Amino acid sequence: MEKILGKYQEQTYALMRIIAGFLLLCHGAQKLLGLFGGVDGEGATAPLLSQYGLAGLIELVGGLAIALGIFTGWAAFLSSGLLAVGYFMAHQPRGGLPIQNGGELAAVYAFLFLFIASRGAGIWSLGSKFKKS
Repeated sequence: MEKILGKYQEQTYALMRIIAGFLLLCHGAQKLLGLFGGVDGEGATAPLLSQYGLAGLIELVGGLAIALGIFTGWAAFLSSGLLAVGYFMAHQPRGGLPIQNGGELAAVYAFLFLFIASRGAGIWSLGSKFKKS
């Protein structure tokens, strides 16, 4: 499979970065803007000056930056930390393993954004438009 898909690894990575950033942005929009049902399913928003509100701000701004490919390393690193903290605060107390405590998504996101932080924006990014060749 690598022989077939390997020649598209840059495009595949860019799609992963864009989609992961967009999905994180949606979490932030849900918390801060009440979109997608809001925090309660009825459009409520989280107070901005709360842990949940701060998480929503990082998700919204970080997700947008990651999807657009600007300040990608920093945004992804901060988002990775946010997801790791969220996992240990909200999920880990409910059970030892992510499959037991409902924290699979937070754990996967944390490592996905850590990978993006280590790799950078790649192609199809606004950041690449400002780099000199």
